[in-house]
Amino acid sequence: MQTYETMDISAARLELAAVQEALAAWQAKALRLNMARGKPGKAQLDQVSDILTVLQQPEQCISDGVDARNYGELAGLPAARRYWADVLGCQPEQTLVGGNSSLTLMYEVIAKAYSHGLLHSPEPWHKLERVKFLCPSPGYDRHFRITEFFGAELITVTMTPTGPDMDQVERLVRDPAVKGIWCVPKYSNPDGIIYADETVKRLAALRPAAPDFVLMWDNAYCVHEFSGPFVAFGDILSLCQGAGNPDMVFEFASTSKITLPGAGISVVAASADNIRHLQTLLAAQMISFDKVNQLRHVLYLKDRANTLAVMARHAKVLEPKFRCVQEILARELAPRGLGTWQQPKGGYFVSYYAPAGTAKRTLALCKAAGVTMTPAGATYPYGVDPMDSNIRIAPSFPPVQELEQAMEIFCLCVRQAALEQKLAGKAPCHGGENMVE
Repeated sequence: MQTYETMDISAARLELAAVQEALAAWQAKALRLNMARGKPGKAQLDQVSDILTVLQQPEQCISDGVDARNYGELAGLPAARRYWADVLGCQPEQTLVGGNSSLTLMYEVIAKAYSHGLLHSPEPWHKLERVKFLCPSPGYDRHFRITEFFGAELITVTMTPTGPDMDQVERLVRDPAVKGIWCVPKYSNPDGIIYADETVKRLAALRPAAPDFVLMWDNAYCVHEFSGPFVAFGDILSLCQGAGNPDMVFEFASTSKITLPGAGISVVAASADNIRHLQTLLAAQMISFDKVNQLRHVLYLKDRANTLAVMARHAKVLEPKFRCVQEILARELAPRGLGTWQQPKGGYFVSYYAPAGTAKRTLALCKAAGVTMTPAGATYPYGVDPMDSNIRIAPSFPPVQELEQAMEIFCLCVRQAALEQKLAGKAPCHGGENMVE
């Protein structure tokens, strides 16, 4: 099969007509397919919905002498703190267990930094003339939105196959206005990259000019393999402690893709001093999170070993979906030299890099054909992808049959956008090999 880059103009015109005809046939079906967000599908939710009945009797609500139904225990039930310490590899006193969203805890850390300052802040961030935040990109749009919401200046940091470009990070943190960095260290959103050990060590050993620089460590996919064995990951709290930065890191996780996203529990892990400081700041706004739900999760998940068993059941649902995406990309786009992508073994996304300058057009064509995806540019600060290339594919929500349809349409849209670009005489389509680790 000839690549689009080497195809002559007359052949490209014929190819475009064929692609448009095929796409029109799909459009006539009036499908409504959704690959916009990394949501668990119904099959995943069904297989863990027995968590809803794990608490049957009032006496079960007593845990470590604490009645989960009552006020108190702002940092979470002791049993829930022990659970998360086991999963993350830290100590219970280094955890604060929250509600269903780790994003809420991330927001609270940044909000408190602005309103009152972190543990080592000379003054609250809202009093500063400039606050800058480092954003490894492509990355998670909701991270970027939090810091943008508070008025921080977002600085793009290049992502590499081993994590953020550390030479760039180490240079940028010399600026005292740089107050933190967003990180998804395992199966990064959207690239699926696992940070290399050396990258993690350099992050833990940073020497920022700002005394209250914060490493926002979103370990969202800490137990989320869908192919192959569990990949253990070092405890960032211990690494920061050993590097002389015990208070620099806030680590986050949740059960959103372990149990029920709308009714899960979350955690922030940090130094014991940071946890005490955060409790002081939170105490003005709340008495406690939902401890009944925390207890429900402790009884259901038990520990890391049992959690991994639950994740193995999820993997049986997810693996065919990710395999479907890879097979269709390999069949429809790789022989035509259209784009590059990773083959992650965990997480919730496939990051596809379309020929430069075609991502927005590709997704506009997808929308017209009934396929909803994350907007082009969303994986970069301010929603601006300088290459107009990255597209986040989220295979988890639709059933495999719908996913197959969505991917067939997606590939036709990539092809049409690339051919239009070629026939318009713009920069030639660039190919690339499938990015396999």
